[in-house]
Amino acid sequence: MSMTVHPAPKFASNDGVIETLSEAVSVWLERAVEHHGEIFLTVKRDAIADVLRILRDDHEYQQMMEIAGADYPDRAERFEVVYMLLSLTKNHRIMVKCSTDEATPVPTITTLWPNAGWLEREVFDMYGVVFDGNPDLRRILTDYGFEGHPFRKDFPMTGYTELRYSEEEKRVVYEPVELPQDMRTFDFLSPWEGADYVLPGDEKAEEKPAEAAPEPEAEASKDDPKDGVEFDIEEEDGE
Repeated sequence: MSMTVHPAPKFASNDGVIETLSEAVSVWLERAVEHHGEIFLTVKRDAIADVLRILRDDHEYQQMMEIAGADYPDRAERFEVVYMLLSLTKNHRIMVKCSTDEATPVPTITTLWPNAGWLEREVFDMYGVVFDGNPDLRRILTDYGFEGHPFRKDFPMTGYTELRYSEEEKRVVYEPVELPQDMRTFDFLSPWEGADYVLPGDEKAEEKPAEAAPEPEAEASKDDPKDGVEFDIEEEDGE
């Protein structure tokens, strides 16, 4: 009985990968690094489709596994779009990145991988990154009429609106978020490092408990038998 062995190696090596791929996309390459066993290629935004096409056709990275986003508000181009590629024949993965801002679109790659349509919609929904050429760029994870983009660092943790089912209107209604609880405000100070104020309950530790008065000892009566046993001793006459 013959056994089919997959030609891809069980464990792929990164040896020589950065050098080979950097040379292939050197015209558009901005940075190539390896972190924790993962290879990252940072390329120019306008050339992202050309770079990914070369990696797919010439270097056997056939599958577009995921497209993710990242937000760095301190940067001029605050958003990073990360493309995660898989080579089935090499059993190897790489990540390709490009940066953009709120107003500059990123070229779509739906012409290379049709599944990129939904992946780009996720990044658009969560971060607000626009993909030029995507035929159906609309929200995919948040609700209709949702305001803002939840994965941005400046998006409030509570959001802007909340929804509930109204018995009066017999439908789901949107209302502004209300935070009536005082405990909604946290300072995230470590209790082990110590706070500049007295934490609730700590004031009890400063109060010393009053010493209990000693209980008076009961005076023993002369008529009381010792140990609760009474002995009668009679003198016997000597014989």
